[in-house]
Amino acid sequence: MLKIDLHIHSAFSDGTLSPQVLVRELKEKRVCVASLTDHDTVDGVEPFLAACRRLSIQGVSGVELSATHDRVLHILGYAFDPRHEALRVGLERNRNSRNIRNAQICEKLRALGCDVTLAEAETLAREAGSSSVGRPHIAQALCAKGCVPSLQVAFDRYLKRGASAHVFQSFMTAEECLQLVRGAGGLPVLAHPRQTALLDQIPPLLSRLKAGGLWGLECWSPGNNAAEVYRSLELAAEFGLYPTAGSDFHGGRHGAPSVGIRVAEDVLPWARLCGGL
Repeated sequence: MLKIDLHIHSAFSDGTLSPQVLVRELKEKRVCVASLTDHDTVDGVEPFLAACRRLSIQGVSGVELSATHDRVLHILGYAFDPRHEALRVGLERNRNSRNIRNAQICEKLRALGCDVTLAEAETLAREAGSSSVGRPHIAQALCAKGCVPSLQVAFDRYLKRGASAHVFQSFMTAEECLQLVRGAGGLPVLAHPRQTALLDQIPPLLSRLKAGGLWGLECWSPGNNAAEVYRSLELAAEFGLYPTAGSDFHGGRHGAPSVGIRVAEDVLPWARLCGGL
């Protein structure tokens, strides 16, 4: 068995830790292969990979792209060229869409009596070292204004899907995300399928994404019980997809409590993903 983590977020998107601090956390937890997968940005990838080299961790370039389907899907990309121009243009397009949604969320919050501005969320993002603003920063602004007692309450009451200030966001299509990752030389993976839909409803989606270039399925992800991991592995085998594992770590603010997922050494095709061990 070995510890890997192919789904981690830093302060460059909605995590709380810098890439360098994240790598120290990975080393402490004895994670040997890891990928930084910030939302729609690769700005933290190069410092993350440099820190991995210093601490003898096998680092893999990564990103988490948001895609519009009948719901929002998350496509993880691995082992690509982080300087690829078309990929960077596509990521900027998604970030611009997120910025529009952030402004609309703040408008809704003010209509609900919560005096929170986008400028306040942007300030909190900058203070955290983030190059993009997301709902976690709006949640922090709600806490700072005393509108909610915690970040979790901010999401439950106002920000999560179906909540009173939620705004559906239009991103690139899943197929466009797959093509961007492939075009940059990378390998696209569907993130946390159980959070996307009931696992029994996933097969039609996987069939469509596989035709569009999907390479893998995240089978070990936060909240999955043993039966769900087993079903995810069955689906990966059925559709000829490689199984991957990630904690979706955000620095302890939400998501998994720690980095690292234990897997058998033969889970991933190491030679393709990260040059072997």
